[in-house]
Amino acid sequence: MAIKTIPLSRLETDLKKTLNECADSGETVVVEMPDHRLLTIQSLDLHEEDSLIDELLESNPKFQALVAKSKASPRKPFTVGERG
Repeated sequence: MAIKTIPLSRLETDLKKTLNECADSGETVVVEMPDHRLLTIQSLDLHEEDSLIDELLESNPKFQALVAKSKASPRKPFTVGERG
């Protein structure tokens, strides 16, 4: 996997371009924060098995509560051509 490191200023200058480059190339982008912390941006292949939702459901109480709230809410049917 290719990794590209950029300063936060580059990400701030052209966020959309940087995210598109990451998504198109498959590279992981490491962003250097001013306080020397690092964070990564990585594209996800929709065709690969992704366990993020499973991990969130298993380990994140806030995500579990959000899913429970959504399940408890009434559903509205989808309608074509109408705006609500």
